[in-house]
Amino acid sequence: MANVWRMRYVVIMAGGSGKRLWPLSRQGMPKQMLHLVGETSLLRMAFDRVIDVVGAEQVWVCTGADYADTVRAELPELPAANILGEPVGRDSLNAVAWPAAVLANQDPDAVVAMVTADQIMQPVEAFQDALRTGFEVAEADPTALVTFGVVPTTPHTGYGYLHRGAGVAGQTEVFEVLEFKEKPDRETAQAYLDAGDYWWNAGMFVWRADTLLAQLAQLVPDCHATVQTLATEPARLEELFPTLPKISVDYAVMEPVSQGRGTPGTRVVAVRLPITWHDVGGFPALAEHLPRDEDGNAMAGPSLLMDARNNLVINKTDDGGVVAVLGMADTIVVRHGNVTLVCPVDQAERIKEVVARAAEELGEAYA
Repeated sequence: MANVWRMRYVVIMAGGSGKRLWPLSRQGMPKQMLHLVGETSLLRMAFDRVIDVVGAEQVWVCTGADYADTVRAELPELPAANILGEPVGRDSLNAVAWPAAVLANQDPDAVVAMVTADQIMQPVEAFQDALRTGFEVAEADPTALVTFGVVPTTPHTGYGYLHRGAGVAGQTEVFEVLEFKEKPDRETAQAYLDAGDYWWNAGMFVWRADTLLAQLAQLVPDCHATVQTLATEPARLEELFPTLPKISVDYAVMEPVSQGRGTPGTRVVAVRLPITWHDVGGFPALAEHLPRDEDGNAMAGPSLLMDARNNLVINKTDDGGVVAVLGMADTIVVRHGNVTLVCPVDQAERIKEVVARAAEELGEAYA
């Protein structure tokens, strides 16, 4: 196992700002660093899930440069050199491309798992087994880009989907991916659930670093050239990283490869992920992990509710204050620091708009 570990790496993608969880998540403290559920940060949860699979020294974190010190404090076991700090956010393609180039430069045989820092998974052992399977598939088949499909339990409209095809020979839990589907409406999501051959797209991957880089050379040559330069000339990071194309890895690589537009013979396969899975992307998802009273109100922190139903109330201030809610339903109320947010649950996706306006009109101290 030790020899295998030396070529296996895990990169935790922890660069998102988490604007849909504002004001809990702020510019200086993104959501993956927060202790949103229990006493452990989402980043720590992600780290603890993978260290039994590859070992702490094989774990890397790709995050914002401004968060590097916070990551070091949260993960003291992590070698300092294993933190890659992006000077600006350039979407998920570059969060996977840059680490792949860096790791391929130091280990030409590197096999890399890209996992997220904002998901809650149970049971952890099932995730670890699936991750090991992903490594095995990528090691055995250099033409495979491996992703993970969560078996859906509800017609969820907030997740993308994978349409799975035939099984992969010799693997009972691995299937070809026919296509990627965007977040559906309710009727379409129900059809996916009824069909049984659609999985939630977990947004995690395993591949040989050189295989991914070959796809970049084919599909996004400007990105390929830039990250290859950064792997050998890291001092040019501030100069070159902002020039990278801002695009998701699904749009730039995974979808084109699944459609046969990658290097000849390359394919996308998905490992079945039989877990309870929550992407903590916003307050409705967070509410699923908080205690509720008999009226369906999810709460964290000192609060007083009367004639209130199905609200989310979070009070994260340290001044001893109480949030009181009277006669309201289906509403989000969050008090943290110098900001109090109140909005209907069905408007939660628009919180990013509020963050942008707060920065513009009130200053960065409120963003």
